[in-house]
Amino acid sequence: MSRHHIADTADCLLFGYSNGWHILLVRRRWEPYAGRWAIPGGYIEKGESSELAARRELNEETNIACNTLCFVGHYDAPGRDPRGNVASDAWWGIVPALGGIGGCPTPEPADDAADARWWHIDRLPPTAFDHGAIIADAVAQLRGRHHQEMR
Repeated sequence: MSRHHIADTADCLLFGYSNGWHILLVRRRWEPYAGRWAIPGGYIEKGESSELAARRELNEETNIACNTLCFVGHYDAPGRDPRGNVASDAWWGIVPALGGIGGCPTPEPADDAADARWWHIDRLPPTAFDHGAIIADAVAQLRGRHHQEMR
């Protein structure tokens, strides 16, 4: 079994392009890091793959769906989550511009998300957990696959 299939949680980084690349983040409703911005994500349910969990969590927290996801990496450094030894698989995808705020679909925060907003990738707020490092890894992959200038 490959290592990335044993994660306890899954995160979904969603990018959109409108006058530069943006990423969708949610403001955490609950501790740990209540009020901090984070990548949409949560626990993998029994019988669910990490990719399916990432897709489900994105939809539950923002009411936005993304069909095609790419694997970013498996994150399991000790201390990454104050709740204990929690590992996460991170996935990323791109949504087409659909006319919402900044040309990206308008999120509708729900479930664990108190708010949801698109952020320009060069002007991110402080994030929860190790999400800054995960975002940096996903942006590097995005840059490697897309020829549009990253602004």
